[in-house]
Amino acid sequence: MSTDLVIRRFIPVARERVFAAWLDAAGMSEWMCAGDGTATADIDPRVGGKFRIAMTHGSRRTEHTGEYLAIEPPSLVSFTWRSAYTDDESTIVTVELVESGGGTELTLTHRRLPPARIDAHRDGWTDILRKLDAALSR
Repeated sequence: MSTDLVIRRFIPVARERVFAAWLDAAGMSEWMCAGDGTATADIDPRVGGKFRIAMTHGSRRTEHTGEYLAIEPPSLVSFTWRSAYTDDESTIVTVELVESGGGTELTLTHRRLPPARIDAHRDGWTDILRKLDAALSR
C-alpha cells in the first residue's frame, strides 16, 4: 500500500522563475534540502534525463535519484524519486505551477510513498518549498 502527499504553497514571484529553479542544479544547492542540511545536484533536465541529489545533514549523506518524466515550461515538472526514505522504491513527484495573484501557486504531489514515510516527506517538502520561496524572493 502506498500514499499520495499533496502540498500547496504560494510563491510571490513569476512562475517562469519558479519553473526554472526546478531545472537549475547550482540553484538547488540553496534550497533542495530540509532543515540545516546542504544539497548538491547533478541533473540532465530533459524528459528521460536522470538526476542525483545528495542531501547532507552533519555526517549523514542521503542520495536521491530519479528520471524526468515530463517537462512542460513553465507549468509542470514531473520526475521519479527514489532514496532510502522511499524504502528504495520508485515514487513520482509532480510540481504544477499556476499564475495567481501576481505570483505562483505551486502544487507538489508525491505519489506512491510508503505510508510510514509520509509524515517525514510532508515535513521535508514543506521545508524545501519554504527555502525555495526564500531563495527566489531575494
